[in-house]
Amino acid sequence: MAGFALSTEAAGATDLKTLAALAGKGSPLAKQHHVYLDIVTVATVPEDYTSRLIDIYPETFKNLRLRAFERHDLVLAKLSRNGDRDREDVRRLAVGPGLEPEILRKRYAEELRFQSTNPGRDDLTLALWIEMIEEINARAK
Repeated sequence: MAGFALSTEAAGATDLKTLAALAGKGSPLAKQHHVYLDIVTVATVPEDYTSRLIDIYPETFKNLRLRAFERHDLVLAKLSRNGDRDREDVRRLAVGPGLEPEILRKRYAEELRFQSTNPGRDDLTLALWIEMIEEINARAK
């Protein structure tokens, strides 16, 4: 579920199809290490997400740098698609610590809403997701 930012140049792949063959679902890498790249070709992300990317295993690999979305940015990147998988991901993130509705509201308003092709729909989706997060937080107390 972690979102990875990966430059195809840094990976040595010249296109996404090659990258998917090397490291995507069902690839030898995925079978051996139980991890794969889920390539997303269209996503609307918060404007300043790169400043918040989180290094994963920073000292483990010599020639590979893995970075993941910070949890609020990951939720907001899923907002416009709002599929079943996205809603389930948000539920799972809400169960863990640190998913704050106020941070979601602020980043959406300042970094994402202006990019939306359907802001009314995205406003409603965010409101529903925040309601779900608050219910999960209330049950956990």
